[in-house]
Amino acid sequence: MPSASLPRQQQETLLEVLEERFEKNWKRHADLKWEDVYARLEKNAKALWSLNEMERTGGEPDVMGIDDKTGEFLYCDCSPESPTGRRSVCYDGAGQKKREKEGLPVAGNVLDMAKSMGIEPLTEEQYAHLQTLGEFDLKSQSWLKTPDEIAKLGGALFAERRYGRVFVGANTSPCFYKVRGFRGTLKV
Repeated sequence: MPSASLPRQQQETLLEVLEERFEKNWKRHADLKWEDVYARLEKNAKALWSLNEMERTGGEPDVMGIDDKTGEFLYCDCSPESPTGRRSVCYDGAGQKKREKEGLPVAGNVLDMAKSMGIEPLTEEQYAHLQTLGEFDLKSQSWLKTPDEIAKLGGALFAERRYGRVFVGANTSPCFYKVRGFRGTLKV
């Protein structure tokens, strides 16, 4: 991940956007106070840079809880659909190389994009928790962080909400669709 930081004015603008979203969607974090989140964000230029990347690519990041083990705030992409700036991607570098070798278009891959942004793709458990906070991916799909035993076999997981239910499916890692992107998390 680049060791970039945002100019002060951009930090202030981002913090205003994050505060407005935090207050508007209080049910996602009913027991938390913006002042506590703000205090931690203000001291963490690296996290602000990553949150800005999440925002810039259409993720609409918001706090969805606290990590029980570390006490860190857990930010997640809460856009109604999979972030538009992170779609048409394969799951991993091997999948991307295979598509490119076949002359097929691809916008990148989840693992490299997430790393460059300083975030992690959502796990299956995190995605299930997100879906308890609202209805997401009604028209899109999101790649999920895939367990090693599946990835080693060339597979990758994705999820979506259809027919009032959340579905988790699998494809090969080179697979991609225009409506499939990925959601990320960031601990602050």
